[in-house]
Parts: sequence; C-alpha cells; structure tokens
Amino acid sequence: MEWIREPMEVNMTKSVSWCPCMGAKCRGNNPPFCSIKTSNCKSVQTERLKQALQKAEAVIIGAGAGLSTSAGFTYSGERFEKWFGDFRQVHGFSDMYSGGFYPYATLEEHWAYWSRYIYINRYVDAPKPVYQNLHDLVKEKDYFVLTTNVDHCFQKAGFDKNRIFYTQGDYGLFQCSEPCHKETYDNEEAIKKMVLSQGFQIKDGELQKPENGEIKLTVPTGLIPYCPHCGKPMSMNLRSDQTFVEDDGWHQAAERYEKFIQDHKKQKIVFLELGVGYNTPGIIKYPFWQMTNSFQHAFYVCLNQSEAYAPEEIRTKSVCMNEDIGEVLKEL
Repeated sequence: MEWIREPMEVNMTKSVSWCPCMGAKCRGNNPPFCSIKTSNCKSVQTERLKQALQKAEAVIIGAGAGLSTSAGFTYSGERFEKWFGDFRQVHGFSDMYSGGFYPYATLEEHWAYWSRYIYINRYVDAPKPVYQNLHDLVKEKDYFVLTTNVDHCFQKAGFDKNRIFYTQGDYGLFQCSEPCHKETYDNEEAIKKMVLSQGFQIKDGELQKPENGEIKLTVPTGLIPYCPHCGKPMSMNLRSDQTFVEDDGWHQAAERYEKFIQDHKKQKIVFLELGVGYNTPGIIKYPFWQMTNSFQHAFYVCLNQSEAYAPEEIRTKSVCMNEDIGEVLKEL
C-alpha cells in the first residue's frame, strides 16, 4: 500500500484535545478550557471510549513508543544506568538511543552494546502488564495492529502475529548491512551468546549481573555476525536509513493490513491510537485522521501522555486523553 506522508487537508493550527463534556476545548485536560471539573471530564471521556469499543465491529490499534514507555520500557534514567552505566562512563552518552548511534571504534564494542540493548528490550518482558491488558480488551474483537514499535511486545502479550504489521522492523532480526539481499535472520541465540560473553547471566529469561560485578565492554571477535552471502557485517533490521530490508514477511503483513481496512471500512471501526508522536506521523497518525474523516462509521481514539490531539473536522468522532495509557486501560 502507499503510505500517507502528509496530513489530511485540515487547519493543523486548530488541532486540539477536545473535551466531550460540553464541546469546549480542553487542552491537556486543563480546567480553564473545560466546562466541568477535570476529574469528571476524564470520566466522561473514558465512558465514551468504553462505548465506542463496545459498539465496534473492528478495532485497528496504532501503537507508538509511548505505549511501551507506559509498559515500563524506558530508555534513560535508572534502567539505562543499570545496564549501560559502564558505557556512559567511557563514552559520555546518557540514554539508550544515543548509545545506539554512537560510532564505536570496533565491531566487538558495537555488538557488546547492541546485544545488551536488544536483549533487555526484545527478549525480556516489559515490567508492567500494559500490553496484556490491551490484549484482554480487544481479543474478542476483530482487530489489527499497526505499530512502529520494534520490541515484539504485542506477540509476547498474546496478540496473533498474523494481525500485526511491524512497519519499522524488529529488534529480533538481523539483516545484511549492505544489504546484498532481502532476507532477515532471527538473532536470539546470537544475542544470548554475546551478552553471556560479557559476563552477564540469564536466569528464567531475565538478564542478571554477576555477583563479582565484572562486565566486559566487548564481545569475542568470533561472535560478530556477518552476512552469509556477501560476508559484510550484519546490522539490525531497523528503519534508520535507506538500507532497511523489507522482506517477504514485511510485505505480507502490509497486504494483510490493507485488506483488513478494505474489508471493514464500511463497518463500525475504532482507530485506537496509543502513544504515537510526531516523529513518523505519516505511518499511523495522519492515515488514522484521514480514514476517520472518510469512513462514515469510524471513531478515533488518541491516548498519549502529552500529545493527545485530533483535527477539528473529526472532533465529534474522537476521544483524546492526555493520560498514562496503562492507567486508562485499567479502567476499560
């Protein structure tokens, strides 16, 4: 399908978080813009969301980084310091994203960093059951998931893999860095070997530091992954530049998503947007706005801690809540 890269033709300056109470503007649930108390406003919004989901014949979940943040997958602060404090001391960066783009001097150090990064964000369960609660909410519905997240949390929570489209890749896959061919490779065993070689231990799937605290910042040269076809170093299957590989599985998922939309566009469909910001709005946010505007029976929901907005044109068909996603899901 053709991805929509531009916003729908609306006045973006009028995009607001709409209070459903009396039709007043309610930016971020701030009382000055709301006709009733904020706590009541939240309860009204939650009730409208409940009713929309109950009536829905189909649900399309659009998930961004904010959903995993709500589940406890934070990339800075205490969690970063626990697993990457040694890298911070040597290189000076203070969050996982910055460490991922750091120009390490050797592949041995590069893969020491990335193997830790991948293991704790792909092969360890999220600290909070946000994804499980979301699955419980929609598992009896006809649903599909469109996500820019690459941490595999949906499948780990029980979502059907044939109802998920990971548009930006997967921490669990390698690809050729060139790339010389359009294939991806499971990396779980390779990643485990790398983290163990640094001195970590794995117990019941959880990564643990050794009792003596001695951790290496490199992996053995023999563990560095190389392309089986051209011999170039492998890289992560993440959409960070033009080398990203869209393999057969990616295209099949894209086709399933497009078919789901076509099959349900005349039904009562809820576009449930969770934690999506403005880094890549053309993948989830703008298409959701456009389809809500175009489909007669569509309803748009935006849950985000600080960026819950919708265009004025679809305000009567929307619920926007500047709340923690996990807390809202508990109330549904």
